[in-house]
Amino acid sequence: MAIGTFAGPFALGTLSADATAFPALVVSDGRALDLRRALGDPRLTVRGLLESGVLPTLHAFAMDPAAGWRPLAGLRVHAPVEPRQVFQAGTSYPRAAEDLPYVFTGLPTAITGPYDDVVLPAWAAVAGYTIANDLTDRASVFRADMPAIGSDWLRSKNAPGFTPLGPWLVLAPFVPDPGHLQITLTLNGQVMRDESTSDMIFGVARLVSYISQTARLLPGDVVLTGSLRGDGGQRGRPLADGDVMEGSITGLGSQRTRCVADRA
Repeated sequence: MAIGTFAGPFALGTLSADATAFPALVVSDGRALDLRRALGDPRLTVRGLLESGVLPTLHAFAMDPAAGWRPLAGLRVHAPVEPRQVFQAGTSYPRAAEDLPYVFTGLPTAITGPYDDVVLPAWAAVAGYTIANDLTDRASVFRADMPAIGSDWLRSKNAPGFTPLGPWLVLAPFVPDPGHLQITLTLNGQVMRDESTSDMIFGVARLVSYISQTARLLPGDVVLTGSLRGDGGQRGRPLADGDVMEGSITGLGSQRTRCVADRA
């Protein structure tokens, strides 16, 4: 395995000699320092280092020949950091007409080590069902400057609070037929949606099967099954300050959310 060279007197990495990975200081002559031991924190990760603000103190370790170094050879090299979020830029060249980047979200579970095999995961099971209200800022969906791509889902669907979830996770054995559940949404008491999951083009099993062929599904991951027919843009009724949405699904409970204008 060729590690390669890097710029600067040291770099950070995540290494392991057994099942336990540790954050490491790595120097270009092939030595590694376990920073959990050096800093006395058995739970430390590279992400924790980035959050802690101790990075400037690492220069002293890099210059200390007696700091507890070990050969890098024989250690497994993992992805250097486990990100909470992954943002990916597309079509960076040529420059967009609106001078705005095109960015979409990736999955942290897609990250793997630089020398690891890429494993295609198997189909995952459904643990349970809940309610999600998937909001969209319709004004920012379409990118006129990028007609070949068209939609900017990062910008239009991921503002803080745009996916009210819950109230409960109802376990799958208690929902014997997810293909026949009534979904109702009201806005200020007026019924806006009243349809059945039997109207979905693709059922839950097909959606989970399709996603798991590409992405690794983990316990606690959420799969949203799509919108019912007609949205606020088509109805000419965008959400406004003070609006109250109430949603319910058969056997899953109900949720109530109020829209509040940004006062900043």
